[in-house]
Amino acid sequence: MSTATVQIHADGVRLQVVPGTSVAAALAQVPPGRTRSSVTGQPRAPLCGMGVCHECRVRIDGRTHLACQTLCTEGMQVHTDTGGPCP
Repeated sequence: MSTATVQIHADGVRLQVVPGTSVAAALAQVPPGRTRSSVTGQPRAPLCGMGVCHECRVRIDGRTHLACQTLCTEGMQVHTDTGGPCP
């Protein structure tokens, strides 16, 4: 049984996750478990889990991505301060 992990940084917090973990699942481990804030400042989190609702938009290494559709990779920098559209 392998105990390998991947380390990411989410809003400055270092997280260790199992390879194959989505960014959305990793962010759910960090209170308050949000992926972004709405325009009114309310915490938002993944709703559909399949990339349709876009509630899980985050900035990863400088680009906007859907957290539910992105797997964690070693050293990635995730920021939940984005509200922009995904490319």
